[in-house]
Amino acid sequence: MRITLAPLRDFLQRESISGILILLASAAGLLIANSPLSDEYFEVLAYHFSIGSGVLSIDLSILKVINYVLMTIFFFVVGLEIKREITSGHLASKKAAMLPLLAAIGGMVVPAIIYLLIAGQEEASGWGVPVATDIALAVGLLTMVGTSATTALRSFLLALAVIDDIGAILIIAFVYSSGLKAVWIPIATLSVLAIAIAKRWNITFMPAYIFVGILLWFSLYKVGVHPTLAGVILGMLTPNIAHKNSGLEDLEDGSVSVIEWLEHKCHPYSTFLIVPVFAFANTGVVINQSSLSAAIASLVAWGIFFGLVLGKPIGILIASILAKRAKIAVLPTGATGKDILATGSAAGVGFTVAIFIAKLAFDDVALQELAVMAVIAASVVSAVLSLLLFKLFSKSHLPLT
Repeated sequence: MRITLAPLRDFLQRESISGILILLASAAGLLIANSPLSDEYFEVLAYHFSIGSGVLSIDLSILKVINYVLMTIFFFVVGLEIKREITSGHLASKKAAMLPLLAAIGGMVVPAIIYLLIAGQEEASGWGVPVATDIALAVGLLTMVGTSATTALRSFLLALAVIDDIGAILIIAFVYSSGLKAVWIPIATLSVLAIAIAKRWNITFMPAYIFVGILLWFSLYKVGVHPTLAGVILGMLTPNIAHKNSGLEDLEDGSVSVIEWLEHKCHPYSTFLIVPVFAFANTGVVINQSSLSAAIASLVAWGIFFGLVLGKPIGILIASILAKRAKIAVLPTGATGKDILATGSAAGVGFTVAIFIAKLAFDDVALQELAVMAVIAASVVSAVLSLLLFKLFSKSHLPLT
């Protein structure tokens, strides 16, 4: 008996459910970090162990296992979704991709500028934190909105978030990778070439890809580039061709691709396990009068907060309006500028990727915790604003422009 798939529908449904799990896991992390179990929580996450010896050694903590190893699978799924969207999804044609592309650029540039204006002189390295959008929470938020957020708007937000992920990946690769050890670069390069050659020769032996993928992860770890990028590379290199004997059937076109098959296998683990575990482990910050006072007095926290809450919707709206007026893109079917503004506020829910970047942007643990608090606060405010804007604008269909 064949299992039927509807790739886009299934993806959105899983992301919506994942959003709820992220919220529950984050709440659990915050509660435990501020409970009598706080010391045990942080001690377990900080527990270190080493594997191998010499040049082949890896030194990790439990937190790094989550952020380096498990999140590689998350970024693999992100890479798969990027590849699917580019080859056969919302970004497959220039016309369809133009609006979310420009909107995403606006939604990354304006938050970065706002952050630098507020906190650039104090900690310029944090500009990458407010550029990210959490697909799961943003998509889940639009699901809560109901009929006010049309299918076209949800598709626009998904495409925008995918491009946003590409931007975040590039930022991680080129901005937050340091101390590069050139001796490992040839090995990483050969790993990528091996995958490309195996794909060209139509090799389907999965253990071979897993072995080379592990080698790529290890070499990137040794190079000094964040090893989760191995997941993105593997996802992007996956061929979008029909998968033979998948045991699945696509309701949309009848043919299940290798990408869709892998998403069907890996996406549930990513959304229902890995991302909630990441949220649980990374949102556990101590909140007391001292930390709240530090956050309120911190330009870094305010830069992140206003970057997400104001920068995201304003950047997305301005870019969309300019693209429309320049006649190089059209707004989603039935949508007005007001709808784009409300959707832009949903994109201000940075959370998972924003927290991930915050851990890379700041070496000081205290700054990391301030950044996490700012991301959480900004995501909550952005979500509430998006819901209020959709409710308000649903009563008035007058266009903004």
